[in-house]
Amino acid sequence: MLIFAISGKGGTGRSVTSTNIVYRHALQGNDVCYLDFDFGSPTAGAIFSVGAVARGTRRHGLHEYLRGDCAEPHQVDVWSESDREGLRTRPPEAGRLVLLPGSEGGGELSGGNEDMVRRCVQLFSRLNEEFDLCMVDVSAGRSYTAELVLNATARLPSIPFRWLVFHRWTRQHIIAADGLVRGDDGLLDAGARLGHDPEALRDRIRFVRTAVLEPDAAELVGLRDEQRAWLFACDQELRELAGRHKVGRTAMLGKIPLDPILQWREQIISDEDVLASKIANAETASAFDELAKKIVDDTAWEGL
Repeated sequence: MLIFAISGKGGTGRSVTSTNIVYRHALQGNDVCYLDFDFGSPTAGAIFSVGAVARGTRRHGLHEYLRGDCAEPHQVDVWSESDREGLRTRPPEAGRLVLLPGSEGGGELSGGNEDMVRRCVQLFSRLNEEFDLCMVDVSAGRSYTAELVLNATARLPSIPFRWLVFHRWTRQHIIAADGLVRGDDGLLDAGARLGHDPEALRDRIRFVRTAVLEPDAAELVGLRDEQRAWLFACDQELRELAGRHKVGRTAMLGKIPLDPILQWREQIISDEDVLASKIANAETASAFDELAKKIVDDTAWEGL
């Protein structure tokens, strides 16, 4: 299955959430790969702690592959190439965890052509055969990259795919997430133009809230009564706004709670981070684990 991760705005936590999802999916025994299609900032290697490709790769990156400058894109085995000790050993019964980095200094794709779409189709088809799950991190907003993958998947009717639209729990991000999906040249509009059935495509799109701080969270115990009342009012306002923009609970696949470790360092959260060093919250790891199961669970999507 192909999963496309996208957001209406930058700074949503899209990349750190999607990398943690594939990490958890690999721990569940599945072979997974992560394609860094965030071409303007191909830094997924930094989240996986692979210093050699922290800003993308200098050879055979995805930019070069799509432009026809190399026959095969560079693959990084995270279990063996990560600089982080906790990620460098493949846990028992875990599946493969592979990163396909973008090209260092590659920049956003532009001026796409039929050959580029064809190479994208070939890449998706081949990786879908090799891996149980392929997560594609797409540049934020309406971009040529989003149009490229919509064009490619329209030519792959037999390969299942889904879209995760990430947004923070703020007014701007809720409005931007709705616009990315339903606005002019949004996913539905562009998808229909490129040959997708709009209703079928809509059913393949769900929203993920990130960095969510619940008004009754333990972290807010020290707030004054007036502050807590204001936060409850803001939360209620956001719920109503999300409902009006059709990104509320009925369209939401999951949410990730605010976690201090992710605010200070975007990284993979391991069980060691939760149980041994205790620098991460168990609720965050549990949310990643649940999403890793839901993204391929047909019943989780049918109920929305």
